[in-house]
Amino acid sequence: MNLYNSMLYQQKFLIALILTLVSELPVVFVLIIYLYKYKNIKTLMIFFVGILASALTLPYLWFVLPAFVYNRNIYLIVGETSVILIEAIIYWRLLKLKLIDSLIVSLLANVTSIITGILLIK
Repeated sequence: MNLYNSMLYQQKFLIALILTLVSELPVVFVLIIYLYKYKNIKTLMIFFVGILASALTLPYLWFVLPAFVYNRNIYLIVGETSVILIEAIIYWRLLKLKLIDSLIVSLLANVTSIITGILLIK
């Protein structure tokens, strides 16, 4: 049995939060500053909002949704779709991005963290 499998659920959550932040924040930053060229948004604000978005959505995905959805496939579809939409709204409203830009930023950041989790946890 590996160390990860022997951890408490809350410990796994903290690891997931750290991995999420480490993988998503650079994606969010690069997309907003370099791809979409939002030069008027301060770096610190991008990182703050990125942390806020993950801090608001990851507990929902780990602690709230599992109480209502028991099927793994439905959980992944409903959970990740909800997270992407909620984070997109956060980026849109707090960073004043165009809605389509915020959706793409959220989608790509979340896909990155999912792939990171799959690669590192397996």
